[in-house]
Amino acid sequence: MNKISVIFGPMRLPFVILAPICVFLGVATAYFTGAEFSLFQAIMAILGGIFAHISVNAFNEYMDFKSGLDFNTTKTPFSGGSGTLPENPAGAGLVLFLAWLTLALTVGIGIYFIWIQGWVLVPLGVVGALMVTGYSKWFVRSPFLCLISPGIGFGSIIVIGTHVALAGSYSLSAVVASLVPFFLVSNLLLLNQFPDMEADREVGRRHYPILIGRPKSAWLYISFLALAYLTIIGGVMLAVLPAWALLGLATVPLAIAAARGAVKYADDTKGIVPYLILNVLINLLTPLLMGIGIFIAA
Repeated sequence: MNKISVIFGPMRLPFVILAPICVFLGVATAYFTGAEFSLFQAIMAILGGIFAHISVNAFNEYMDFKSGLDFNTTKTPFSGGSGTLPENPAGAGLVLFLAWLTLALTVGIGIYFIWIQGWVLVPLGVVGALMVTGYSKWFVRSPFLCLISPGIGFGSIIVIGTHVALAGSYSLSAVVASLVPFFLVSNLLLLNQFPDMEADREVGRRHYPILIGRPKSAWLYISFLALAYLTIIGGVMLAVLPAWALLGLATVPLAIAAARGAVKYADDTKGIVPYLILNVLINLLTPLLMGIGIFIAA
């Protein structure tokens, strides 16, 4: 057993960059609303997001190995798992330990912020823990929960949670800003399910590509893309977000290309791969540019 690959493979570190970007958006809204916080607190929030993301990745890796899913998927750079445990089956226990350890670290950071800001963070912490532990075991069997739970985790929990952890209170600006990664990250997992549809069905997973087919799910993907950008525009029009948040619209050309590709290659596992890449870029760049814009406005 290669212990190094067993530890780092399930982390899927290249994708973990999404968590600190979502934290950055929450930091930006806290700064925009006038919150005073230390660099140390911001770093702690970033670490909490990273540990939570690693935890959900490790739980997912372990559950997919145990269910046999990892042996049936068609691997792409963005779907089908890391392939770590099929190559190192003796490492399953170590991956499960990694999942619980990083969850414990996340909870520890959450307790630190509760100690600073009070019980206002507890509801978000409880929901966040359920998102991490429940996604691979329960939520993947409900199309609706499978669709929205990634967005809740990265949008509602990380963005709003970061804002509250630093500002000590909720804010409409943070809630509206969180809807952008809510729609985009939900879309990230939705499109990544296209190549895995048949394998997912065999192990009892139920998501929208299985329920309504990939072509119709491509239109669901397009609707969530549109809602993400309409959220930015609406937030600025309502003066909840500053005009500089419109920097997030710079990814619209990527979104148009991804939408066309999702429709055209919905049933083509190889043909859709370039659009999976575009989808990742949209998820990373849109909240990052929004956060930069909000910081400039502040």
